[in-house]
Amino acid sequence: MSVEVRERPSRAAPARLLLLLGPAFVAAIAYVDPGNVAANLTAGARYGYLLVWVLVAANAIAVFVQYQSAKLGIVTGRSLPELLGERLGTGTRRAYWVQAELVAAATDIAEVIGGAIALNLLFGLPLPLGGLIVGVVAIAILSLQSRRGQRPFEAVILGLLAVIAIGFLAGLFVSPVNWAEAVGGLVPRFDGAPTVLLAASMLGATVMPHAIYLHSALARDRHGAPGDGGRIRTLLRATRVDVVLALVLAGAVNIAMLLVAASALRGVDGTDTIEGAHAAISSALGPAVGVVFAVGLLASGLASTSVGSYAGATIMGGLLKFRVPLLVRRVVTLIPAIAILALGVDPTWALVLSQVFLSLGIPFAMIPLLRLTASRAVMGESADRLWVRILGGTVAALVVVLNLALVVLTISGA
Repeated sequence: MSVEVRERPSRAAPARLLLLLGPAFVAAIAYVDPGNVAANLTAGARYGYLLVWVLVAANAIAVFVQYQSAKLGIVTGRSLPELLGERLGTGTRRAYWVQAELVAAATDIAEVIGGAIALNLLFGLPLPLGGLIVGVVAIAILSLQSRRGQRPFEAVILGLLAVIAIGFLAGLFVSPVNWAEAVGGLVPRFDGAPTVLLAASMLGATVMPHAIYLHSALARDRHGAPGDGGRIRTLLRATRVDVVLALVLAGAVNIAMLLVAASALRGVDGTDTIEGAHAAISSALGPAVGVVFAVGLLASGLASTSVGSYAGATIMGGLLKFRVPLLVRRVVTLIPAIAILALGVDPTWALVLSQVFLSLGIPFAMIPLLRLTASRAVMGESADRLWVRILGGTVAALVVVLNLALVVLTISGA
């Protein structure tokens, strides 16, 4: 990974803070990937505004967790996988790497499938061919990072994020949202076991384990080795702004997807798939909105699969102390996604299941992160205060409980 060591800022001037923004917007791509599209459209089409509260809560959790990850990278100059790799025994470290890699693989499958669906919607391309094209474009984006460094990579990802936002927010301006019901959806509640399963899927799609591992590396690679206390404090102030702006944008996109589905797709046959939802959106809101939606989905697949490969390389390098070139890794991890598409597995269902699997991986990333950021031996004077530790423990407990409920419901067949 390339490292850019920046001049020490003496003040937290607004202009200087703006120059320090960027890593969180790359991490935020994980929060608007095709898995989010499948989970959010399904939630809105089946249950209307019922699960709006899940997205709001998940996004609040994401802001907290992503800031903690970036803070860890800035203060220590190491990524979360590197710090874990230094502390775990050989057997434990390898086992931990296996679960983290499986999470990254599930992410990658969702992203490639989503991009393939978008190409099918826009140009009628067969899904396996679309998946291959998504992989090739991702290789081109990753080669930019490998040759030019993180800044140009960030610029490309930010451009794709803008396309994603336009693609998924567009429907909100022409769809008659029932705002009273939408506000009612902020009250936490479920409607049977299927909504718990779907809520776990939405949580897994919103709070992404690979983004938790990655953000510490993104912050480290952008800002370089840790400096004195003044520089660290300046970087942490800039990071708070970076994380809030990036994830508020991602959260708005996710909520917009659910609101559009709740207002335009509820009760419409065939909206349990992305293809069906696209057809219904085109019919209800006009073909132009349908095209913009498909373009947003394509940008989501292209950007998120590139960021996912970056995350996978970070995980492997930190836990195994072994690095595979990003481009080689992208080629290898493309194979399972292409195989699923070639076998004819329902792509939307594969997307939703991948998000459920991701939800199970969240505690394995979140709990070690919170333990490290709470440690004065690791973080020095930047260690979490008591109220932050209490908040982090509460958040982690809620996530674990939801995941246990998910496992019980899945095993029982509910």
